[in-house]
Amino acid sequence: MTISSRNSLTKLLHKFRTRRFYTHRSFNSIVGAGGAGAGAADTTTSTANGQDFLQRRDSATVVFQLLEKVEMGALSPKDAENQIMRFCQESTLESRAPGDALKSFANLDHRRSSRAGFPEVIFAAGKTPQQIAAILDDMADNVNKLVLEDDNSNERGIETYHKTILATRVDDTLFEQISKIPLKNGKITYHKVARILSMQASSLQDSQLNQEERKGKVVVACAGTTDVPVAEEAAITLEAAGCEVDRIYDVGVAGLHRIINALPRLRDDEVDCVIVCAGMDGALPSVVAGLVSVPVVAVPTSIGYGACFGGLSAMLTMLNSCAPGVGVVNIDNGFGGAALAFKCISKK
Repeated sequence: MTISSRNSLTKLLHKFRTRRFYTHRSFNSIVGAGGAGAGAADTTTSTANGQDFLQRRDSATVVFQLLEKVEMGALSPKDAENQIMRFCQESTLESRAPGDALKSFANLDHRRSSRAGFPEVIFAAGKTPQQIAAILDDMADNVNKLVLEDDNSNERGIETYHKTILATRVDDTLFEQISKIPLKNGKITYHKVARILSMQASSLQDSQLNQEERKGKVVVACAGTTDVPVAEEAAITLEAAGCEVDRIYDVGVAGLHRIINALPRLRDDEVDCVIVCAGMDGALPSVVAGLVSVPVVAVPTSIGYGACFGGLSAMLTMLNSCAPGVGVVNIDNGFGGAALAFKCISKK
């Protein structure tokens, strides 16, 4: 190694000796010995938490594997520093007490369902797998506490939507990463088409959920097959909140006979609201609203060619609907459409 590289390596070692996460004696003995092998057998150091000790020693091993690559010329000191800094941040987050780690990035609103009529839901895009897992687990812990309190009282049971735990915009890769993180307070289910992750608190049994009374019935319709992911986001959200959902897909205005054939289902006496997802010209919500007596929630999608402007043309069409009783949410916002529909029917 050059003198410059050795100086960089010395500075790097000093940084990690002085970081609090690596002040454990076993780590310092490894660094002082000059290699992973020299300190690997040092298991005599006492610690209040054996798991914490193992985590620190494993972290030290990772650090020295990277430093060995630097010494062999397979990795630059700068790249090694970046990788170790990133690993250190992730490990520090995981090593904190659950409550402390959560408060460092989230301030959960567990009372939202009681106050606003619909629970807080995680928008997963932009969050790390560790953050999402920690939030999900805390939400499940809160549901478990609510169920325990309910079991000890003579009051009416907790309604399903108070127990709803969801994360939206979870792609396949993010789900795979989250599924590898242990969760203490429940189990997760991935809804691939809707890109939704749902969690069932450990205090709830499948049999109990199936026996609960449904919270109204909503039809979720969409114009084309390409709109289905947005429609499924709405449908899964409603089902998780305790609603019965009837899906009517691929009934766009290019073939009006398709929506006409669906009229018996749209006009069923048990239907309380209709959600309509459409891209392109966005005309389907107006057609539906002119045929049914219940509220229609219009969800514009970003489907279409150039002049659709990412769903803007569909949204403007829906906002300018001449049919009465159409409420419009944001582009591709199936979750928002579901929340609005739920509020429309929740007082019935």
